Amino acid sequence: MESDDVKTQNHQNCTLVSHRGFNLISGTHDPDEVDQIYNLDIRDSDVFVVTYPKSGTIWMQQILLLLEAKGDMTAISQVNKCSNGDLIPWIELNGNIQAFIAAPSPRLRVTHLQYQFMPAALGHKGKVIYVARNPKDVLVSYFHFHKLANMLETPKDFNGFFEKFMRGDVFACRWFDHVKTWHSHKDDMNMLFITYEEMIQDLQSAVERISLFLGKQLTDKELANVVKHSTFNNMRKIPQANYEQVPVDLLNHHQGKFMRKGTIGDWKNHFTVAQNERFDEVFNREMKNFPLSFIWDIGDIQ
Repeated sequence: MESDDVKTQNHQNCTLVSHRGFNLISGTHDPDEVDQIYNLDIRDSDVFVVTYPKSGTIWMQQILLLLEAKGDMTAISQVNKCSNGDLIPWIELNGNIQAFIAAPSPRLRVTHLQYQFMPAALGHKGKVIYVARNPKDVLVSYFHFHKLANMLETPKDFNGFFEKFMRGDVFACRWFDHVKTWHSHKDDMNMLFITYEEMIQDLQSAVERISLFLGKQLTDKELANVVKHSTFNNMRKIPQANYEQVPVDLLNHHQGKFMRKGTIGDWKNHFTVAQNERFDEVFNREMKNFPLSFIWDIGDIQ
């Protein structure tokens, strides 16, 4: 029997579970465990990276790991793990809460959850890095990821996925709600709000901002190594960072690469004129009271 706040949507190879108005993935997330996150004790040294899916989570995992290792890539690669996601896990995945409670400091975690599910103690302890990405590129990247990820529904075509994304009929629901709920609480906690496009535009400056926010003391050479090993082209060559070691029961590597393009403006290769006009209309309506600006095309970078 389903509780009033849990509703399931069956798809061909996944089930989305709507819990308190937020879509989780059956088998990947447990609504009861997700609810436990709110009451977790937080330490001053805890860091949470928050993203809507396909907005730079893996990139930020790489940067944080390298900042901890002072730019020493060998220190990370010597750890016997499948991916960076094992070293900086998703807090909401099944079975991860007890590991978080027992983990030594600093506890670094990533999450795709909306604000209301996160620890209330973040209001006075810990740090949050929110990475936002222009939602047109998010939509395209998410579409391709659905073809790769076995825990998600395989889209029939782009047009159908476009409609699902606009309705929020995907894991993590609507992009607009995710970014707005977090942005509206940015002054209620110690948060660094950064965009994917800023990181592409000037990775050096972005890494310096992140390092400063986390209170890291790195030399110029160590920071340069963090930047070097965090570029898209270099990450594609690192097994832990490109997720090629993730088991095939989770990611079907025959369907494409986890790290696909890492650019700005790929939406232009997918959106029809009508879809673009409709998206702009929705974006302008939804975001009119939020002072967020995005770079929509690589050509817009000065």
